[in-house]
Amino acid sequence: MLTGTLVTAAGFMPIGLANSAVGEYTGGIFWVVGIALAASWFVAVLFTPYLGFRLLPNYGGHLRDESAIYATPFYRAFRRALEFCVSRPIVVIAVAATLLGLGLSQFSKVQQQFFPLSERPELFFELRLAEGSSIKATEAAVREAEGLIGGDPDARSYTSYIGKSSPRFWLGLQPVQPNESFAQIVIVARDVAARERIKGRIEAAVDKGALGAARVRLDRFNFGPPVGFPVQFRIVGQSPDEVRAAAQRVRDAMRADPRLIDPHLNWGEKMPSIRLEVDQARARALGLTPQDIAQTLQTLVGGATVTTLRVGESRVDVVARATPAERAALDRIEDLTIALRDGASVPVGQVARVIRTTEEPIIWRKDREVVVTAVADVVDRVQPPDVSRSLWTALAPIRASLPPGTRIEMGGAIEESQKGNSSIFVLFPIMILAMLTLLMIQMQSFSRLAMVFFTAPLGIVGASIALNLAGKPFGFVALLGLIALAGMDMRNTVILIDQIETDVAERGFTLREAIVYSTMRRARPVALTALAAILAMIPLSESAFWGPMAYTIMGGLSVATFLTLFLLPSI
Repeated sequence: MLTGTLVTAAGFMPIGLANSAVGEYTGGIFWVVGIALAASWFVAVLFTPYLGFRLLPNYGGHLRDESAIYATPFYRAFRRALEFCVSRPIVVIAVAATLLGLGLSQFSKVQQQFFPLSERPELFFELRLAEGSSIKATEAAVREAEGLIGGDPDARSYTSYIGKSSPRFWLGLQPVQPNESFAQIVIVARDVAARERIKGRIEAAVDKGALGAARVRLDRFNFGPPVGFPVQFRIVGQSPDEVRAAAQRVRDAMRADPRLIDPHLNWGEKMPSIRLEVDQARARALGLTPQDIAQTLQTLVGGATVTTLRVGESRVDVVARATPAERAALDRIEDLTIALRDGASVPVGQVARVIRTTEEPIIWRKDREVVVTAVADVVDRVQPPDVSRSLWTALAPIRASLPPGTRIEMGGAIEESQKGNSSIFVLFPIMILAMLTLLMIQMQSFSRLAMVFFTAPLGIVGASIALNLAGKPFGFVALLGLIALAGMDMRNTVILIDQIETDVAERGFTLREAIVYSTMRRARPVALTALAAILAMIPLSESAFWGPMAYTIMGGLSVATFLTLFLLPSI
């Protein structure tokens, strides 16, 4: 029992030691499960026997003969089935291998998921105006958006952040870079159902034309590490123009997919810009330098601190700048005056030419290469990894026609999922080594060790069936359930093999007799233990976070326990 307990705990080692965002998010599961399993072993081997000694009555000589217990019709049929398995092991092993292959194939029909949606009541109402929009225009859009929320009985409160996103008050929240054309309203609903009603009402209002000046996004919390938009494709290259052109083709391909919501590019929209081209000869003749011109314009338009006042414990800057009528009118920049060293003044138009143009507001780079990301949300009940994989196939013609040096990479939920799984899989050798060490100490035989590992993947059969029937996706949490399932299967096998060896050593049975008789004796405890674990998963089955894991364990343990009782005697 101790070996089986430690093997189960060792199955969670990759989670606790993973060096990734997923490891940071879920690493505590390993320590909690390990401590809980160790405590449960002490309860099983010390506390429970003590309670049995104190509480159970002393039956004395009134116990039934052990052979009579297994003389019921059920056990007689079970014995015949075991004898059949022992006499025809090749057939049983072939059937088990076929079922395992069938279970693996059924996983292709299960939706793939990274982490599920959270059950927190917050709703994120994001507004993004055209690049270069003033913060005043953003504030006006926020006031209009607040009008859609105000008075809503489902909204407990809301807080607006203009020019930035909310602070990172939760591990799974990804802050947005400060931008005057961006705003975020954090709505706290009364419950999850109210959150969905608010989301539906705002979407309906936007569809009717509300907030036409802004790109609107309504986002919920997601469990797990922050991802941002769930579907992302990065277009990487050296030339901004080539990358932008390729990104537009990718965006158009994404717009053809009805499972996506508002596919767009994270940047690429140019903003209005004014550039001064200084007439160097005339400026030098007037005793001006480009720095003089720049400082004067900065003072007139943006303002310059000339002194500081102390008001109580606070310091207040005194800023000098032109009147709003002068500095806010872009068509009058040429009329702003610059003071010369002799005290005279000249208009800006005398020493510089104002050029009105557009420019990139920001250029995103990754590893010093230009990156434009095509992003989108997905409709409800659709998993982002499935959408990303199907789109990757649809983007094959675009990838083939890209100019040299330009490429497309997948991002979003599927990339984070691959990173998380990779950080776990790289630790699998350590997990397997720990399991092998524990099992070799217990078994002291390579053949018995192989038997234990043969039964480890049997849970895949039931897990795939349960996930398909329940319509649950297979994600990171379900992977945890599959790992735990393998540990439970190996624990049952260890206990059953130990019982067989004990009956051979102490009762004088032949190996064949011990296999059948010991399996009969252990069938009820093994089945009851599995049933207790299955029933314990029922309260978690409807949880957004733990539901896939619960169905994985319930389905996998149901089938694996049945197969173990027949496959292990055959092996």
